Amino acid sequence: MATTTDHLKEAPEASDELVAAAQRAAEWAGEAFIRPDEDPKEALAPGTARRRALDDAIEEMAAGQRAPSSPWKVRYALMLGLERVLSEARPTLASGTELRRHQVDALAGMLTELIHASQKENGNGNGNGAALEEAPERIEEDEAEDELGLAAELSDADADEEYKGPDPGAARRFRFRHPTASGKTIAAAGFVEAARTMGVLILTHRRLLVQQFTRDLTTEGYGDRFTEAIPRDKKPPHDYPITIQTYAWFARHVNEISRDAYNLVIADEAHTALGEKTSQAIRSFPEPMYVGMTATEQLLAKQVSDVFPTSVDDLPLTEAARRGLIAPLRSLRVPPVAAINAVPIVGGDFDQEELAKALDHQALNQAAASLYRDRFEDTPGIVYAAGVDHAYHLAQEFRSVGLKAEAVSGRTPPVRLAETLAAYERGEINVLINAMLLAEGWNSPRATVCMHLAPTASRRVYQQRIGRIMRIHPRKEAGVVVDFVPKAATHNERVISLHSLLDA
Repeated sequence: MATTTDHLKEAPEASDELVAAAQRAAEWAGEAFIRPDEDPKEALAPGTARRRALDDAIEEMAAGQRAPSSPWKVRYALMLGLERVLSEARPTLASGTELRRHQVDALAGMLTELIHASQKENGNGNGNGAALEEAPERIEEDEAEDELGLAAELSDADADEEYKGPDPGAARRFRFRHPTASGKTIAAAGFVEAARTMGVLILTHRRLLVQQFTRDLTTEGYGDRFTEAIPRDKKPPHDYPITIQTYAWFARHVNEISRDAYNLVIADEAHTALGEKTSQAIRSFPEPMYVGMTATEQLLAKQVSDVFPTSVDDLPLTEAARRGLIAPLRSLRVPPVAAINAVPIVGGDFDQEELAKALDHQALNQAAASLYRDRFEDTPGIVYAAGVDHAYHLAQEFRSVGLKAEAVSGRTPPVRLAETLAAYERGEINVLINAMLLAEGWNSPRATVCMHLAPTASRRVYQQRIGRIMRIHPRKEAGVVVDFVPKAATHNERVISLHSLLDA
């Protein structure tokens, strides 16, 4: 379809004609072009974003299109949907859940960018004849998820490399940063609500989080839109599908996915999409609009902005705490009982195998269990271990001192993992011990204590860990972070603690 620049002056100008045309287009597109309290002449003035949407809708209808084309949806449907959601005095989801101020800010920031892009003289390439690069050859390699869920993509060799090839979809990729525990899933649901006339693909980095997203969006009223991935040249089983998958799956199957069924891609924990295979897959699927959401701006030397260039909202951790969006944190600093000066840093963090050799000893595990029992008793918490074996050894010692503790890991069968996490929510288990399995995305508001029995040199990893105890809960006054830090500055100054994080 041609750009709107030449035919703007041919579109209806009188109010009656505008209203009639807008009503026909609204029935065709599924979104209103004029709000009840608006003056049609002002809302649809020539050159405005909505006027461009209307003009292009009229052109597609005149050409015999019974429904909006995928390029029209990509360029205009989310914009119109965001205007609908944000026109409410109190923006809500289908379930009636009211969006909080920072979630509204993310949607409003996105709307601002879309309006600005649509009002550019020649458009922004979001459809309407935008040239698309030919997709690269299909990615055949499998991607095994590691304990952190990053699919082991980043190595020291590629961490500093910057992509310099063609990137035709960059103008359609946006991001917002909200702290862990501030409700990014609800913000994502706000975008789903705005995209009620679009196909939505949601990507996250772990199968566990696919299940969590499915559950949360069902609760918020969008479960009837769920569908399996839609292949190329196949019609969706129903209008406006929602598919939720992992980045590893996406990297393997990107060239098999329908290029028309999905008009919006929501990228959860967007910093985990920066690896070579995932970012290549994103660039090879440039047709949709992308919204990346994250609590951190980088992974190793790579920046979220490398893949999602345009920021629509940025809520600092300190501001989230000031607004009461997250639970306040208290710090317990404990001198380390084992030296880790010989443990090398690999890929931005301590080598986990060597760290486990230094820390996984029965006497140390017993001391940690006794400390937890004496200081916290039955307070629900999460403990981070240096590897899977260390986690299971710790769980044994925690149980030996009378604590209701279980270890989970990538080895835990999915059904067993689901049962264990459910038992934790019911209070049948009070301490979950893991080796980074539950560091990102996992949500349990009752978790109150975060004990680091595996020090980290990565600010990103540390932020994600403490984020597990920052979710607000009626019975939680504050989260407690247990850091094992040296009394004096030594080699251990590489260890991130709550104090060093806040000082930075």
